[in-house]
Amino acid sequence: MNYKTILITNEPSIRTITLNRPERRNAMTHEMQTELISAMEEAVASGCRVLIFTGAGEAFCSGLDLSELQAMRDKSAAEYRIDAERIARLFVTLSELPIPTISAVHGPAIAGGTGLATICDFTLATPDAKFGFTEARIGFVPALVSAFLALQVGDRQCRDLLLTARIFGAEEAQRLGLVNEVVAHGDLMTRVQALAASLIANSPESQRATKRLLASQNRAWLDAAIMAALEANAESRETADFREGVSAFLEKRKPVWKQ
Repeated sequence: MNYKTILITNEPSIRTITLNRPERRNAMTHEMQTELISAMEEAVASGCRVLIFTGAGEAFCSGLDLSELQAMRDKSAAEYRIDAERIARLFVTLSELPIPTISAVHGPAIAGGTGLATICDFTLATPDAKFGFTEARIGFVPALVSAFLALQVGDRQCRDLLLTARIFGAEEAQRLGLVNEVVAHGDLMTRVQALAASLIANSPESQRATKRLLASQNRAWLDAAIMAALEANAESRETADFREGVSAFLEKRKPVWKQ
């Protein structure tokens, strides 16, 4: 398949997906989300053993693209629901992929970029990597990513990260358990390749079975959480705060919230 927003490279048993919109700091579009889903499904079908995610240029993924934000103001509730379902499918596909996944993060990985980076089985980051669930800054509800984040860091830390919408660095992300290793920038891909090689040395059937087991243990809770998140996501986009937050962001001003 020919992709417009991502690059695919192959080595023996390893496939790398590179987010390839460096001029936009790899900001996500609907097209990129759809291509990522297809690329993951294609990777499994190809028989590769490890899937790596990284970003071209100076960022991993800076979040949702400005053009998508502009379009949001005119969408119907049904269209919002379709958008949310596509993001849910992206995250669930990544979470339940039957092969090990690694993200190699440098620079910003913000909002949906944080989700993409940290839902992988392994997240390696450079010291300059930045993370943040920044949706509350512009009137969004970080609904879908909250389901995965709560499993990863627990309720207390989840509340901190989502309600403050703060940016945090690689070392804090490691302390929280969202990052496995912090690696010097020049050594990042070498360390990622070494990790991939160690994974390939293990039993592929054992890895598939382990990932199925882990997915099954969380599925009932996660399915319910995602359904609630889809509703919350759609409802939030009908609010005055959402409209004000998007307008303020596009107009490069501080939002004025109604109490």
